[in-house]
Amino acid sequence: MAKKVTAQIKLYVSGAQANPAPPVGPALGQHGVNIMQFCKQFNDQTKGKEGLVLPVIISVHDDRTFSFIIKSPPTSVLLKRAANLAKASGIAGKEVIGKVTKKQIEEIVKQKVKDLNTQNVQAAIKSVMGTARSMGLSVED
Repeated sequence: MAKKVTAQIKLYVSGAQANPAPPVGPALGQHGVNIMQFCKQFNDQTKGKEGLVLPVIISVHDDRTFSFIIKSPPTSVLLKRAANLAKASGIAGKEVIGKVTKKQIEEIVKQKVKDLNTQNVQAAIKSVMGTARSMGLSVED
């Protein structure tokens, strides 16, 4: 019989850098989950993704065990990495602070397609291009 899920926790954790400090420790501790066990498993699964912020959904079961799903990084994080930026524009639409190519956007879509709400690649590309524009990035061929 399947274990009953008592809680679902959504966190953003840097790849291969989970530790018991906030936000991981308090979020898991209040549900009685072994924090170090989660950190060890998460860090093992995200080796090679250091520096990327990864959304993780943790399902806590009634016997205090857990399972988790690691999603792909947010589109804004991938766009900032592609454009070599520390942060996005504060005045989107008026100030262009960087540029990305269509090829870079296609690479981002390939990474994100399983977590997007569309399976249509063209729609996904338009969505990522819209995010880029809202961050103050220009899209070039």
